Amino acid sequence: MIKRIEATEKAIELIRLLRKQHGDLMFYQAGGCCEGTQPQCFEKGGFYQRMGDVCIGIIENTEFWVDKDLFEYWKHAHFTLDVIDGFGAGGFSLETPLKKTFRVEYRIFTPEEEANLEPVTFIE
Repeated sequence: MIKRIEATEKAIELIRLLRKQHGDLMFYQAGGCCEGTQPQCFEKGGFYQRMGDVCIGIIENTEFWVDKDLFEYWKHAHFTLDVIDGFGAGGFSLETPLKKTFRVEYRIFTPEEEANLEPVTFIE
């Protein structure tokens, strides 16, 4: 099965550090507006998903949730979670005090990959 999301080594290291500080984590990426367009990292349960939101995968035992409208737009794309130095658009994400920002890079799945994608979980 082809994963919809993977992470760079830098992102994995930061997730491990944040988990030591905060316990279980979750990611949420919205399509804009109040939450911004960057992935936000929260303590697990620190953000309430909405009806139709989608868990596209798990990184380091951390669920990565996507806004339902963003998923519809990007459902044919592979996400790679990375981290850069600097402040992002969202000040609520747990990496912000460390002067880091999670970001996602996208690429379109090949037809062969798309035929073998891992299933997703929807909030109903």
